[in-house]
Amino acid sequence: MSFDVLIRGGTVVTPSGSRQADVAVQGSRIAAVEAAIPVESAGRVVDATGLLVLPGVIDVHTHTRIASDAEPDRFFQDSVAAAYGGTTTFLSFNNPGTGISVAAQGRLRDGVAEWLDRTVGDSAIDYGLSAVITAQQASPEADLAWAVEQGVSTFKAFMVFDFGVDEAALGRLLAGTASLGALLEIHCEDRAMLERGIAAQMAARRTAPRHHADSRPPEVEASGTERAIALAARARAPMYAVHVSCGDAVATIRAAKVRGEAVFAETCPHFLALDSRVYEGTDDEAMRYVISPPLRSRHDVDALWTGLADGTLDVVATDHVPDRLAVEKRYTGQPFTEISNGAPGIETLLAIVYSEGVAKGRITLERMVDVLSTTPARLFGMPSKGVIEVGKDADLVLFDPSAARIIRAADLHHTSDYTPYEGMAVRGAVRHVLLRGQDVIRSGEFVGRRGFGRYQERSIVSR
Repeated sequence: MSFDVLIRGGTVVTPSGSRQADVAVQGSRIAAVEAAIPVESAGRVVDATGLLVLPGVIDVHTHTRIASDAEPDRFFQDSVAAAYGGTTTFLSFNNPGTGISVAAQGRLRDGVAEWLDRTVGDSAIDYGLSAVITAQQASPEADLAWAVEQGVSTFKAFMVFDFGVDEAALGRLLAGTASLGALLEIHCEDRAMLERGIAAQMAARRTAPRHHADSRPPEVEASGTERAIALAARARAPMYAVHVSCGDAVATIRAAKVRGEAVFAETCPHFLALDSRVYEGTDDEAMRYVISPPLRSRHDVDALWTGLADGTLDVVATDHVPDRLAVEKRYTGQPFTEISNGAPGIETLLAIVYSEGVAKGRITLERMVDVLSTTPARLFGMPSKGVIEVGKDADLVLFDPSAARIIRAADLHHTSDYTPYEGMAVRGAVRHVLLRGQDVIRSGEFVGRRGFGRYQERSIVSR
């Protein structure tokens, strides 16, 4: 048998174990994974000696902005940045602020249709949509089945913000998604507690960026998580808690899993690598970390790593928001309630999780692959992705675990003009990335093309 590409001499990593093996690619799929495949059987051989061979990372939580007339390259540019970081598939939300028109925000169906139309032929890597449901949409439950037919099998609702839904609507959405075999992602914060917290800070004239964290203490997230889990149990529906940041929420999720409830959860690299001490800097520095939920204590960071290691947390995803200090994040002394929420991270996901997790002994290499690739593929309906097995898409990352580098915004490729990890020393570096058997990153340089990424019509899966 002849193969198109042979990845030779690397250490192949799967959730069940790691071994030195060769990986053969035929067309867009993995054709063989064996101890020694003859080099003469392949048209091209890639030497992976000393490298880890990982399945492509799947980032299921981004707010990547779609192209506009003023900024026609922004969706494409962030997809390229993702590839540089070892991500071969990303899912994006279409919430307000990501470029969806005002007209399309009034109905779930319209928002999905516009997003699909405006992203065609624009991504360098595979991509998909998790559709956001807002309080401003007319009867979103009526459009769920139509959206599922378009390959959208996950949806997101917020319990807070002006576009968040109330708990009665959340219960209906959980029941509706469950009836279709879809999955509802929930931003879990207690609205009443949050509003009281913000009001207290405003009344005390504590309006500087650092007080954003004071307004949303861990109990706001923990209470929201508990309420969302109770609603899901009542609806007999699975649910997925996004961006878990505190130990109390982890404990609540762990208890639900012990009870046998279908509760899934993610955390984000910024919650694993950074902590609340960043708010002790100047206003200009603290403003960069206005994120919801905010960064937490070292105790919470440790609890998140424990939750990843023991299976309480299922996924790590970025919550990438491509804000720029000079534009969306521009700080002129306004109160923290008027500062754009979020931070960039689409290019640094693998780097942070490997360096802070595997290299420091907090999780195993195999567990890293599980939370970055295999479980995201399973939960989000991408059965051809997420693991190095015969028949799967040849989405492969050659990763050098011995490399050492410093993260600098100047070296990154995303549409933001900063990174929350500026100056952080990390271990490991992406050397080569294949997407469906084709080089996207070669010797650390982008060699892909705009439009090669395919929209992922995601399936309904048993969870």
